[in-house]
Amino acid sequence: MDYILGNEKPGDCIFDLQPEKSCAKKELILFRNNDVVVLLNRYPYANGHLLVAPARHVGDLSDLQPKESAALMEHIRHSVNIVRKHLKPDGFNVGLNLGSVAGAGLADHLHFHIVPRWNGDHNFMTVISEISTIPQHIEQTFDMLLGDFQSLLENTVP
Repeated sequence: MDYILGNEKPGDCIFDLQPEKSCAKKELILFRNNDVVVLLNRYPYANGHLLVAPARHVGDLSDLQPKESAALMEHIRHSVNIVRKHLKPDGFNVGLNLGSVAGAGLADHLHFHIVPRWNGDHNFMTVISEISTIPQHIEQTFDMLLGDFQSLLENTVP
C-alpha cells in the first residue's frame, strides 16, 4: 500500500541503485555485471517475477550496443533456467514494454520481464479484485535464487 499511495516510490531508477554491488538484497538485485542487472520485481505478477535490464541507463532498443543486446538475451536465457530449476513453472511470459504508452513503468530504462506461469495460476482474486496472490515471501525467493545468480557472476568472462 505504501507504493500505491506514493509513500515508497524510489527517487532513483531501480536498476541504477547500488551500482558497485553484484547483488543487494534490500534492492532485490540478484545479479549485476558491467552489462546486465537482474532483480526481482518488488510488485510481481507471479512468484519469481524477474526484471532483466542493461546496466547502462538506456530507454530504447536502438540505443543498445551490440554487446549489451547479446548480454541481455544471454541473461534472459540464464534467468529462465534458474527460475525453472527452483520454482518449476509450467511456462513463462517473457517480454518488454517499450515506452510508457506500451505499459513501461520505467520507460527511460528498458527492461525485460520474466514471469513464471503455472497451469491454473489465475484465480478469482485477480479477476474480481485485481489482486495477485504470491505464495512465497519475496525475500525467501531472493535467497532461493541468489546462489545460482552469484555462480553465474563468478563464471562470467568480463
